[in-house]
Formats: sequence, C-alpha cells, structure tokens
Amino acid sequence: MRYGRLSRSLELTGLLRPQPAVSMTPNMDPILRLLAFVVGAALVVSTLNAAIQTFILPRGANVWLTRWVFLSIFGLFRWRASRTTTYADQDGVMAMFAPTALFLLPGAWAVIVTLGYSAMYWALGVEPWFEAFRVSGSSLLTLGFAPVSAPFQTVLAFSEATIGLGLIALLIAYLPAIYAAFSRRETAVALLEVRAGAPPSAITMFERAHRLDRLHQLGEVWVGWETWFTEIEESHTSLTALVFFRSPQAGRSWVTAAGAVLDAAALAASTLDVPRDVRADLCIRSGYLALRSIADFFRISYNPNPQPDDPISIDRSEFDHAYQQLAAAGLPLKPDRDQAWRDYAGWRVNYDTVLLSLAALTMAPYAPWVSDRSLRDQPLSAAPWRGS
Repeated sequence: MRYGRLSRSLELTGLLRPQPAVSMTPNMDPILRLLAFVVGAALVVSTLNAAIQTFILPRGANVWLTRWVFLSIFGLFRWRASRTTTYADQDGVMAMFAPTALFLLPGAWAVIVTLGYSAMYWALGVEPWFEAFRVSGSSLLTLGFAPVSAPFQTVLAFSEATIGLGLIALLIAYLPAIYAAFSRRETAVALLEVRAGAPPSAITMFERAHRLDRLHQLGEVWVGWETWFTEIEESHTSLTALVFFRSPQAGRSWVTAAGAVLDAAALAASTLDVPRDVRADLCIRSGYLALRSIADFFRISYNPNPQPDDPISIDRSEFDHAYQQLAAAGLPLKPDRDQAWRDYAGWRVNYDTVLLSLAALTMAPYAPWVSDRSLRDQPLSAAPWRGS
C-alpha cells in the first residue's frame, strides 16, 4: 500500500511517468486506409467503365465484368437445359437466359459499387466496416437512413447516389433499344417462314418461288436480307444480349434463318440456270461478314481467308440430293453438276464454320444444313465472352 501511494505521488509530481510501449513496426493504419480507398475507387471506376461500354458505347466491347456475369448465368442455364428431355423444354429454359442475365447485370454492378464505396467510407473514418457498408448501401439506393456529416463523406454519398440512379436509368433506356432491334430481326425471320417453310430450307424457298412464278423476283429477297445482315452485324455486337434472345416460337431462330438465306443465295449463284444476279453475291458477302463480326465478339475461331476447295460441313451426296430435288420440282439447273458443286462449296466455305458455331452457341432449333450438323451435338467450344 505504501509503495502504491508513493508511486502515485511521484506520477503527480512528474518525477515518474509511465513510459509508452515502443513499437517495433511503423503505424500501418494510414497505409491500410489509403490502400482501401484506392482499391474501392478502382472497383467503382471499373464498374462504371463496364456499364458505359455495355450500354452506351455503339460498338462491340468485350468487357470482363459483363463477360463474367453472363458466363456465370449461362453456365447455370445450360446445366439446367442439359437436364431436359425435349427440345421444347430446352428452348423454354434457354429463353429465360438473356432476360435473366440482363436483369441481374445491374444488380451485380450495384453490389460491386457498394463494396467499393464501403472501402472508401472506411478509409475516411466511417467505422466499423459494417457501418461503412450501411452508409454505402443507403447512399447508393438513396434511402438516407444512414446519413454522413463530414465534408468528404458527404461528397462520396452524393456521387454514389448519382451512380445508383444512373445505373437504373441506363437499364431503362437500354431495354426499348434492344426490343426494337429484336422486333426488326424477328419480323424478317417470321416472313421467311412464308417463303422457306419451317424449319427454313433453301430448297423449299426455290420450290415455292417456282410454283408461284416468282423465281425472277428473288433479287428483292437478296436486297432485303443484305440489309438485314447489316443490321444484325451492328445490333448483335453492340447489344450482345440480342444474340441469345430467342424467337417467340421455339422452331424459329435468327441463326437458322440466316443459314437458309445464305444457302439459297449460294445455290442461286452456283446451281440455278438463271441470269446472273450480283445481288445474290452481295447478300452472301453481307451475310458472312455479319456472322464473322459476331463470331469475333465471342472469340470463335475461323479461317478469315478460306480457299474455295477447303472442306465444308456439306458433303457431295447432300448437294446431289438437293440438286435432284430441285430438278424434280422443275427448276432450271446448270447441266454441269460438278462445276455447280465446286461453285457452291466455294461460296459456303466463307460462312460454314461461323454459321455452325453460332448455331451451337445459341442452341438453335433443327434446320437442314445448319443446326443438324454434328457441331450442334458437341460440347460448346465457344461460350459467351470466353477468353483471356
């Protein structure tokens, strides 16, 4: 007791002061807070960049964050579709993929923005971490139940609220554009059924045109579909979710429609004994350029400079059978079948690989010379947004 009183007296007089503990390492708290602020800001900037490139930039941009979200959701839906027993059930499952991914994409961005701002709030003194998270969520959703008072924290709250409203506005503005493009695409796909049947077939298109004495008017078809290919090249690379938006009817697909028209134009240029129509040639070129642009976005490999005698997925026996069908229907055909086959193969080689790959990627319904190829039954080698 006496010793304790003496020590207390010495402390009061200043002769004896408790010595602070000497730390062997420098204070890391300012460094951690600075690092948290930098990482949080990087997350927010990356998310804003992804939103701008996905929703606003009028060109195809393969953004890692958007790719990751779509890949994750695509894997779940493809797993669920693999458990179905009929194509109708499979189509019903995959029809929900693109709308669901679009719906969840802004949610994923909001989560990342919330975490990024949480780190910045903590760096500016909002503690503990859960409180920083509450302030971030309140600011992003403009709820206001966790207000801040410090100047820099207030600036962060205002900026986060602006970002939250901006993400919602982007999604609202994005949907009308994507559905307008979808409607234009599907109008042409539905009209093709009148000419080419269901599933669409180049042979059926020629047979019906010949019966109706409209074979000489096919040039109008080539011009219309040249424009259609140009439109999907732009829309399906800048609004990439459109690639996976399925037709209202399970038996239709923009991929199989494209294949039927390209084959019809190739057969018209190579096999039909009619006056040469360069509009068919231009339609083919427009078509394979559009499909290649979409394939480039999904990193599907193909030969950009194929040779006319390179192998294609159509064999000679299938071509001969089609030639006989057209002859039986009374269409005028070029007498040199060997040359007709070489010319057709020379056209088909330009779009064969990308057409079949996109049919596999979108799980397109059955259609001759497109989704009936063996590639459709193989595991996908090119999933959406896959790559380094």
